[in-house]
Amino acid sequence: MIALSSKFTPAAVGPYSQAIEHSGLIYLSGMLPIKPETNQLVNSNIAGQTEQVLTNIKLFLEDQGVSLHNVVKTTIYLTSMNDFEIVNSIYSSYFSIHRPARSCVEVSALPKGALIEIEAIVAKE
Repeated sequence: MIALSSKFTPAAVGPYSQAIEHSGLIYLSGMLPIKPETNQLVNSNIAGQTEQVLTNIKLFLEDQGVSLHNVVKTTIYLTSMNDFEIVNSIYSSYFSIHRPARSCVEVSALPKGALIEIEAIVAKE
């Protein structure tokens, strides 16, 4: 197993790795809507936070030599299912042709007061 990180994405907010690579897969920890330049949560609505999370994931993967086309599964955590349609609309602009498997669940709260968090499993091949 290899711990992965990227200087282009926010640092982990706890005692964990940004991602772990094992047997040709990258297990990306939940990504929050944090701006890498400031390491602060984007203080915006669900649309702005969703854009930031997906941009962070894209940048992280590109730094590892893969792309969003390598994503095989995502899990989306929302603090309100009322945001589902907005998130879907933005998500589909990042995953338009390639559509990985996905789960979406509502949670009572997320770190730093975020409205959304997304984790991913990515194939290196």
